[in-house]
Amino acid sequence: MSELSLRDRIEEALRTIYDPELPVNIFELGLIYKIQMMENNGVHIYMTLTAPACPAAGEIMGEVETKVKALEGVGDVEVRLTFDPPWDRDMMSDEAKLEMGFL
Repeated sequence: MSELSLRDRIEEALRTIYDPELPVNIFELGLIYKIQMMENNGVHIYMTLTAPACPAAGEIMGEVETKVKALEGVGDVEVRLTFDPPWDRDMMSDEAKLEMGFL
């Protein structure tokens, strides 16, 4: 078995984070817009939320930073929140749509 790349391990970690109100992880929900690898294995993660007033925003963003920072080989982690473009259901994976009953 080949060793997962750092980016794959980051994606794997993000798949363990759930919106407290939904039974689907934030990666499959389409909340992660971009994972940008920087020099010295720094990582910038651009993400959104299902709604701008999401009460769990700080909790979710904190968990993203904590879990990615905990990965061996990761340098600095910066989580950037954006609402451009605004999230909608079309951004969800088919797996997430199935889980939520949209398929």
